[in-house]
Amino acid sequence: MLETLLIRSRAVPSEPSRRRGATSLEPERDRFGVLKAVLAAVPWLQVGMGAVVVMLAALVPWGTGKVLGAMDQQFMAVDVNGQFLGDSRVAIERAAGNWIGKSYFSTDLSEIKTSLEQRPWVESAAVRRVWPDRLVVDVREKKPLAYWTDGRLVSRTGELFAPANPEVAGRLPRLAGPDERVRDVIRMAQSMSEQLQGHGLNFAGLTLEQRGAWTLHLASGIEVVLGRDQVEQRFERFITVYETRLASRSDEVSRVDARYTNGVAVQWKAAETAAGPNS
Repeated sequence: MLETLLIRSRAVPSEPSRRRGATSLEPERDRFGVLKAVLAAVPWLQVGMGAVVVMLAALVPWGTGKVLGAMDQQFMAVDVNGQFLGDSRVAIERAAGNWIGKSYFSTDLSEIKTSLEQRPWVESAAVRRVWPDRLVVDVREKKPLAYWTDGRLVSRTGELFAPANPEVAGRLPRLAGPDERVRDVIRMAQSMSEQLQGHGLNFAGLTLEQRGAWTLHLASGIEVVLGRDQVEQRFERFITVYETRLASRSDEVSRVDARYTNGVAVQWKAAETAAGPNS
């Protein structure tokens, strides 16, 4: 009897000891089991989840179409901003209108910028996209400083340009000289103009001849020959002589030659009239 009991006790193994801190997988099985039980108990949940899956599947081609449509978006309008003197807003809008119908994303904006900056009056152009279909152009025009040789204009930055309508710049000084010396002429003109204003004289123009001789032109019509050497000293000498001797008779002076060492030579308008055209 004792032997039989012992055999039976060995046939029923005891529950293995569980290591402290070990995790059982049984609760996970229980959670999935609960979810399956809920779905089985409530059939409309299965229908709802199926509908969600179908909707997500339908949104994929719709979203893809939207992305592709955006990639193929086109420019439909152009806005031009800026202050214009020589060019016109309408003309620039017309020029930029060549990109109407072009791709919003793939169009190279630097190409538009380069094209617009080739216009004579345009100093710089900034081009940007505005969603969903607009092209915005900010234009800065060249500011004319003076008329240059052959009717061209020189900008305040020293750039020579030849627009078809230079006369719109209005009354400006007239500068002349070799193109490669344009900045030298501008610097000399600005220096002389500032000094003349301090003595009540108005600057009208400055000419630099190919051989290097300078000639100053005043608004009163007086021409001042300064030559090639010691130009600043000769200019100051003219100012001194003008204030002490010529200011009261400025309307009679035609030409002043300041190339002399100790003085100037004055040509009077009356002398020119008396000499006549054939002298």
